[in-house]
Amino acid sequence: MRSELWVGFIGGVLAMGYGMAALFFLRFWRSSRDGLFTAFAVAFALMALAQVFSVVVGSSHEQDGHVYVPRLAAFIVIILAILLKNLPARRS
Repeated sequence: MRSELWVGFIGGVLAMGYGMAALFFLRFWRSSRDGLFTAFAVAFALMALAQVFSVVVGSSHEQDGHVYVPRLAAFIVIILAILLKNLPARRS
């Protein structure tokens, strides 16, 4: 019983940290309008939602699809944003 409480507590702390990171990147996006900050905000929001869902469902196993798929999507968003940011600009 005690370990379940700790898992829930740590999961909540992680979700809050991911949410704060998403808000942090949204603040930078507001001042710069850079799409990279938007992508990072979306990715961290996905990580927060995955963490909340993991705690609510009560499963902390990484191989479960409902935990793994949103995290995978978050990392794909980050990788695509970095690649798009580093592509040379097209000139017409």
